[in-house]
Amino acid sequence: MKKSTIAILGAGSWGTAVAIHLANYGNQIMLWGHNPQHVQDMIEQRCNNRYLPSDRFPDSLQPIADLTQCLKLAKEVIIAVPSHAFAGLLEQLPKPAHGLSWLTKGIDPLSHKLPSQLVAEKWGESYPIAIISGPSFASEVAKLLPTALTLASNNLPYQHTIQSLLHHDNLRVYLSNDIVGVQICGAIKNVLAIACGISDGLGYGANAKAALITRGLAEMSRLGIRMGAREETFMGLAGVGDLVLTCTDDQSRNRRFGLQLGRSINLVEAEKQIGQVVEGKHNAAQICMLAKELGVDMPICTQVNALLKGEITPQQAAINLLNRSPREE
Repeated sequence: MKKSTIAILGAGSWGTAVAIHLANYGNQIMLWGHNPQHVQDMIEQRCNNRYLPSDRFPDSLQPIADLTQCLKLAKEVIIAVPSHAFAGLLEQLPKPAHGLSWLTKGIDPLSHKLPSQLVAEKWGESYPIAIISGPSFASEVAKLLPTALTLASNNLPYQHTIQSLLHHDNLRVYLSNDIVGVQICGAIKNVLAIACGISDGLGYGANAKAALITRGLAEMSRLGIRMGAREETFMGLAGVGDLVLTCTDDQSRNRRFGLQLGRSINLVEAEKQIGQVVEGKHNAAQICMLAKELGVDMPICTQVNALLKGEITPQQAAINLLNRSPREE
């Protein structure tokens, strides 16, 4: 297991969990947060009381509010901010010497581009990147419970470096070079989790949820393959693994958000009750726009997007899906 000095940029639940994991295995970790008061609270309390209050920081984990100082000290950089904040943070970064990794799942809301496309525009297509994705709730990773992830990269030496940092007895890291596929999986599964939550909130039962997951996987695969992804990626950890986890377990904030909508709670109140960023809410429009541009049929995502825009009710979304004409699987 390789040890390093690592900057985790983003002090939400997922960034904090990975920071704790890496610190527990001998790495020096700087956990950067954009809110100075939040950072000060973490320094004083030695935990992230806002997101993971029961998980104490190892001694080698240091919260920090100074981004410039954080980057000066780091040998490796991992971004862990929500998708809508990725581009803004990227603009502030000097070029990391070895490469850039991220935990972010989603599509940029302004440019409608994947994070990898934003990085390529800034530093070129050949600049080493790595995307960390897969079925992983932050609280379980922080508690060192068994987890398996996918690490997608365009550069094998850099990929092996990041794998050696993350991989341990409780965390298995599998390699992929399907950068597009892994990112598409991470973005779409959150929208489908909202759909499954809505279905359960409406009381539609296990059969309906299984159908949404299965047909949702088909939607995810169609768009990804049209964008150049490989079909097998959607059968792996970043695809069906993360999709099943996010759609079926109430630790998923996207699923819980959908549950509230299915129970006739309005959008603002539903998001307020979740208390954290609901990535699927922010990504539904971008996914549907991509699908329209590429001529890909994505009926479940389309209905979720229409609901989030206030155009239809949860009940009407279900009726629209059920009334689609019969077709081959």
